[in-house]
Amino acid sequence: MNNNLTIKLRLLKGVGIAILSSVLISCAAINAQNAEDKEQLLAAAGFKMQLANSPEKLAHLKTLTQQKIVTHEKDGKNYYVYADATNCQCLYIGEDANYQSFQQLQLQKNIAQDQRTAAEMNEDANMNWGMWGPGYGMGGYYY
Repeated sequence: MNNNLTIKLRLLKGVGIAILSSVLISCAAINAQNAEDKEQLLAAAGFKMQLANSPEKLAHLKTLTQQKIVTHEKDGKNYYVYADATNCQCLYIGEDANYQSFQQLQLQKNIAQDQRTAAEMNEDANMNWGMWGPGYGMGGYYY
């Protein structure tokens, strides 16, 4: 009886580890996609991409704030820096005009996403299930 309990606990532990691994992998994929989306907007806004193409550059890149736009000043001028040591192993650098353009693109993207979501909700609300008869069942098949 004690052996059965041990087997069940090991099985439960294995299932828990598998679930946790799946969640972590999903989160990593979402973070990578979010970074890629942001990097596309940065490029569209005129930010210049610099690859960390040497061990020294990559080491320095890893010391910077990751996947966030940070303001840095050089010679009395503001620069906006986005570091990504994980996905592209690169640095995006822009000036005030690039940052303003990025903000506009981000706003347009958010508005478009909100409009898309509203349209999908409207489409769902317009579906007249009764028109298709009472037999709608599992998997979309009629009985």
